[in-house]
Amino acid sequence: MKKILPFLLIFILGCDKEALSLKTVDAFDINNQINKHKGSEAVLINFWATYCAPCIEEFPMIVDLSNKYNEKGMKIYFISADWLDRKKEVFDFLKEKGVKGLSFIKEEGNDNNFINEISIDWSGALPFTIVYDKNGNISDFWEMKKNKNRFESAIIKALKL
Repeated sequence: MKKILPFLLIFILGCDKEALSLKTVDAFDINNQINKHKGSEAVLINFWATYCAPCIEEFPMIVDLSNKYNEKGMKIYFISADWLDRKKEVFDFLKEKGVKGLSFIKEEGNDNNFINEISIDWSGALPFTIVYDKNGNISDFWEMKKNKNRFESAIIKALKL
């Protein structure tokens, strides 16, 4: 039993690193999360909602791109614009789609302030995607559903591949 315990702890802790977590955030928290990657990784943030059909349509493609570019230095975060009373549904959706690590749900409050603190160029339409290069500068952004080529070219530009 003593020999099994260390392996069990390593297994549990190792799995926890990959587990999905959903954190409630405001715009300040999101900007802090982006800044954590400054100098080391590019970041793509996708704002979506479970009630947004175009968001749901492009979601699996973004998850695939996350898996493809993660080891090349691209961190992708999903931020749900759903109401907090739908947090369980958001979590279940993310889990079903194979999302791992940290994802977010927007804190309820003044949506206009939130939108403007993320980007003054964002009208509030969903989905909204914003890409930051490794220096933390915005390298691209867009509203509405886009195809894989649009996403991939923005990722490559941010990574400077």
